[in-house]
Amino acid sequence: MIKIDGKEIPTPSDYQVGIMDISKAERNARGDMIIERIATKRKIELGWKYLSKSDLQTVMNAVSPVFFSVSYIDPLTSSQKTGTFYSGDRNVGALDYINGDIRWKDIKFSVIEK
Repeated sequence: MIKIDGKEIPTPSDYQVGIMDISKAERNARGDMIIERIATKRKIELGWKYLSKSDLQTVMNAVSPVFFSVSYIDPLTSSQKTGTFYSGDRNVGALDYINGDIRWKDIKFSVIEK
């Protein structure tokens, strides 16, 4: 479903794509709004209820570079699209800690188009 730098990552349990217009807006002398759309960007919110230790490492390593390529299903066309993204803050919760082994849950972060 999602590839980062050409490598498939585990399918997320939460997947939301936001479409953001980057605009410059101001009112003219008549009070009418003038909007210049500069670009349209995507923000993809990803979440996993639970990931194994190795899958968590795969996901976290994939988004550790400043910029990376993401292939995803775009809701505007319902087809695969690829772009350059960066990662927002990454959050991971601990499920439990048994015999020195920690398991992770509720992994969440966003990737934002450059």
